[in-house]
Amino acid sequence: MLNIRIEKNPNPGQKPDPDTLSFGAVFTDHMFVMDYETEKGWYDPRIVPYAPISLDPAAMVFHYGQEMFEGMKAYKAADGRVLLFRPDKNIARANNTNKRLCIPQVPEEDFLQALKAVVKVDEDWIPTKEGTSLYIRPFIIATDPHLGVHPSNTYKMMIILSPVGAYYPEGINPVKIWIEDEYVRAVRGGIGEAKTGGNYAASLASQVKADAAGYSQVLWLDGVHRKYIEEVGSMNIVFKINGTIVTPKLNGSILPGVTRDSVLSLCREWGIPVEERLIDVEELVAAARSGALEEAFGTGTAAVISPVGELRYEDEVMQINGGKIGELSQKIYDTITGIQLGKLQGPEGWSVEVE
Repeated sequence: MLNIRIEKNPNPGQKPDPDTLSFGAVFTDHMFVMDYETEKGWYDPRIVPYAPISLDPAAMVFHYGQEMFEGMKAYKAADGRVLLFRPDKNIARANNTNKRLCIPQVPEEDFLQALKAVVKVDEDWIPTKEGTSLYIRPFIIATDPHLGVHPSNTYKMMIILSPVGAYYPEGINPVKIWIEDEYVRAVRGGIGEAKTGGNYAASLASQVKADAAGYSQVLWLDGVHRKYIEEVGSMNIVFKINGTIVTPKLNGSILPGVTRDSVLSLCREWGIPVEERLIDVEELVAAARSGALEEAFGTGTAAVISPVGELRYEDEVMQINGGKIGELSQKIYDTITGIQLGKLQGPEGWSVEVE
């Protein structure tokens, strides 16, 4: 068990107005910090006032991108309990990313203890207005001051917190998605399944292009054949085609989303057919033309469920369900948010209380 020392912020900030909350713009009073050295392992876990950090200009994270991050949320139930949603899945994914990037593993029990501790210190920052939550951003950066391509010997783990509103300005209203046919983001054997900044840096050029055309996000095709659907920049993608839930299978270049896994688990529990497989973009276009494409939605921690009302591929614009949220999309959103807020009983282990 970690011996976490706590230094309270002598100048606490003002809580934001829940009616005007955006995403990722405001941060709480405290942050968790822990250091690593090869000879010592992880040491000095602490919760300190939120503040800038000092790093050597030669810190390896700046030059070789050795870093990982995670994203999760805390919620306040009507009875006052503070709940995390499936944190074990995020911790497992974090350590999978660590393994891929040669970053030291963080013991799962220590990771969970750190999450709970920092959320507990700043639990008054958890907004309770519908659609809001406390976003949790754990991350690890390489800190060796050295120019040379090899794994760092020192690291810093941090957890920062941000009260947030909807990730997309559209909220639960359907978004417009651009299917990218020029750039690629990841290939099997690369780092597509890791949650690391390089994946997102690779997406920016396409995102700028999509924004200019009036689209909220980019849907990526595979990097080899340039024809199989993979994932959206900040979400996994799910389609309802002729009554069946169809989503790209995890192949090493797609992030294994916690919300994705939750959605598929619920659909199977409800008796809805689920297929995880290759999806040719031309199959998707044909399904849209015939009306077989009944619903489409993104899944992710930030937005939970983000219905897709329009897809664009090359010169083809596909309207989905009349640009409105589908019945199943709404049911999934209501169920997952109900579990997250403690209103519904989810499968065992899905809700973890911060005490």
